Amino acid sequence: MTRRLLTLAGLGLGIAAGGIALAPAFAQVPGSALQNHDTNAPVDVAADRIEVQDRLDRAVFSGNVDVRQGRLQLNSERITVAYSSQGGIDIDRIDATGGVRLTSPSETARSETAIYDLNERIVTMLGNVVLNQGQNIVRGGRLVLDLDTGRAVMDGGVPGSRGTSSTPNGRVTGRFTVPRGRGG
Repeated sequence: MTRRLLTLAGLGLGIAAGGIALAPAFAQVPGSALQNHDTNAPVDVAADRIEVQDRLDRAVFSGNVDVRQGRLQLNSERITVAYSSQGGIDIDRIDATGGVRLTSPSETARSETAIYDLNERIVTMLGNVVLNQGQNIVRGGRLVLDLDTGRAVMDGGVPGSRGTSSTPNGRVTGRFTVPRGRGG
């Protein structure tokens, strides 16, 4: 199942194992854009430059890239959009690199790279991942977000791999706020 693209730049191109499940802490919050995200919504892309590689069925956007779909926004220095061009142009996958930031109305995640598989409705963020929701923060090497269910799974990553974590021993770390007024 692929997504129809918007016409861009007049070109006719549109656009855990061993981990910790973060759904209760992050993704199930009222108003969270992670749960039941509309992956069929149009994808809007803005950048300083676009290079269309028709023979490879991809487009490369670079320089202050801003991608929006529904209530999600992805920013990075570069993205590569892989698409199919049979009977129209449909986005299959978006790969982002360089200071990646994914935001929704209630969460912000940062990483070195990210892969958004539109067919599977999964976002995978890799490399020094930091996930914030209000005062709550979790750090790890890899974050996998299921946009249908809102489930978020973070793991520490494997040292020396693409999902490397800046945390000690490649572990997931977190700090969560506790409501005041409890106890004596």
